[in-house]
Amino acid sequence: MRTSVTPSRDPADYSFAHDVRVRFAETDAMGVVHHAAYLPYLEEARVAFLRDIGHPYELIRQEGIDFSVLECTISYLRALRFDDVATVHLAVAATTRATFQIAYLVVHNGELAATAVTVHGSVDREGRAARTPEWLRQVMADQVR
Repeated sequence: MRTSVTPSRDPADYSFAHDVRVRFAETDAMGVVHHAAYLPYLEEARVAFLRDIGHPYELIRQEGIDFSVLECTISYLRALRFDDVATVHLAVAATTRATFQIAYLVVHNGELAATAVTVHGSVDREGRAARTPEWLRQVMADQVR
């Protein structure tokens, strides 16, 4: 496992928050969000975060870099249901020369719904390992201060 981060359960520890609304198609026969639906929630928050800090993903790709998901861990704490609005809190949690980790906290009505960590590899257009952009390492450094 590459994951080395334990996500905080305190929303104040996160630098960014993004709301997502649960769609009916994401629920299962029990009326709760299917476990796999959390992955797009994390991705939506990640893309919104990059846009918010002035690095929209399309611009990153135009610069010849992609961020491949190498690993993901999710701990489910409370069920989300159709039409719930959940806030996905996000923080860049660790960086190396070619990888970075993002910690997430999913909250609904003040209650913890899930924690997660994604590990990403920076890759070039051919899919070979590339350096994590300096601006992303700086984002993490700025969060720690």
